Amino acid sequence: MSRHLLLAFVCLLSLFAAPPQSHAGSAYDIDAGVDATLDRFFRHVRGARELADKSVGILVFPSVVKAGFGFGGEYGEGALRIRGRTVDYYNTLSASVGFQLGVQERSVIIMFMTPEALDQFRRTAGWKIGADASVAVITVGIGGSIDTNKITSPVIGFILDPKGLMYNLTLEGTKISRINPR
Repeated sequence: MSRHLLLAFVCLLSLFAAPPQSHAGSAYDIDAGVDATLDRFFRHVRGARELADKSVGILVFPSVVKAGFGFGGEYGEGALRIRGRTVDYYNTLSASVGFQLGVQERSVIIMFMTPEALDQFRRTAGWKIGADASVAVITVGIGGSIDTNKITSPVIGFILDPKGLMYNLTLEGTKISRINPR
């Protein structure tokens, strides 16, 4: 049993030790995923499009996969859009230890509501949520709505499952780094 745990740990470490560029997908695939994720978000949550229009930048990770067996990790690739146009590509990476078993997938949308918050993100290499900035995670159920007048945080995040429902999870400890897609 300990041999299997050691093997799982070594596999997990290899995921984090590999350079991010080696995992980067194609720009076309990332952009297509971002489009589909935003379409689903706008379709399922009233007020989402209006909030996006108020933001100065939107970072979208269409597929963040989390896997764990005692030790866990998650990885995803996405794009930063400013005024509807992709300007950079990023990956998200985090690790965890504790009781966990299985694999799950989710989408993450982070909106920068002020130019200062967006500038800080773009200037920081290896931006860490919780260390470099706090992200207010907004929880809304399917068919719910967002009151755009009550959101005052400079950086807000949404976590969606494949069915369009929001998870009530945290993004703390997540590291986001710029990548060069194929």
